[in-house]
Amino acid sequence: MTNYCKYLPVNQDDEAWGLTVLNTGFTHIPKSTVYPSKDHPSNYYFTWKNGRVLHEYQIIYITQGSGTFESEHCKLTQVQEGTIILLFPNERHRYKPDSTTGWDEYWIGLKGQIMENFILNKFFSVQKPILNIGLKDTLFDLFTEIIDITKGEKPGYQPLIAGASVHLLGTIHAELKKASFQGENNIQAIMDKARFLMRDHMNQHVTPEEIAEELKVGYSWFRKTFKQYTGMAPNQYLIQLKIQQSKELLLVPENSVKSVAYRLNFESVTYFSKLFKMKTGLTPVDYRSIGLKKYD
Repeated sequence: MTNYCKYLPVNQDDEAWGLTVLNTGFTHIPKSTVYPSKDHPSNYYFTWKNGRVLHEYQIIYITQGSGTFESEHCKLTQVQEGTIILLFPNERHRYKPDSTTGWDEYWIGLKGQIMENFILNKFFSVQKPILNIGLKDTLFDLFTEIIDITKGEKPGYQPLIAGASVHLLGTIHAELKKASFQGENNIQAIMDKARFLMRDHMNQHVTPEEIAEELKVGYSWFRKTFKQYTGMAPNQYLIQLKIQQSKELLLVPENSVKSVAYRLNFESVTYFSKLFKMKTGLTPVDYRSIGLKKYD
């Protein structure tokens, strides 16, 4: 890809979408090159001595070469190819490629409530701006897609690239989750089998303790690892499976609420109804009534 940089206008409709892309681009920095170059936009220009403070988020993907990064919350850190650098608003930072290697960098600048929610819920942290993801085709394709769409600036392009940016952030988060389990013997196989057993035994009275016993692992380890792997404790995962299945069963006219509750092995119709309303906001009777009317 040839060097490309674009700073994008944003209107009120774009901002109302919840996420806007402010800029995007790709730069190949040859070795022994002054960085940033003198033609860098003045409001984004910085020197290694003084660093820089932005009023937006940026996602930078280093796909070739190596360098150095430092910020207020991150000590001087080596950056290798396959690294994502996250820049945060009002956080002084500085970075540069090694003079012996140069580097290739893709980036997008973002702002909006969606991004703020990701930070608030600790999916990403200013304390960990360096993410060692590796070279991933999916990330490369998403950066390229966003850049290509900005070249035309066709009507509705901002929500389109905002959606691609959320996909990009989701992919980064998923890669980090997967990487946290690398090197652990058979964890993926154990978690996959656990989820299969839960689905297979959904209509029976099965407990997470029994699942752990069948997998021949300790329950404390299983519960902790399962939650880290899926984001839910085993018991909550089982409940979610049953609630999803009950939604489908309730929309079959021949099934009563009572038959659905017992088919999915809830301890009572009352418990099923209370739990269903807690998870969906509707009683099984109301959910069934609304759903069946749609098909009348």
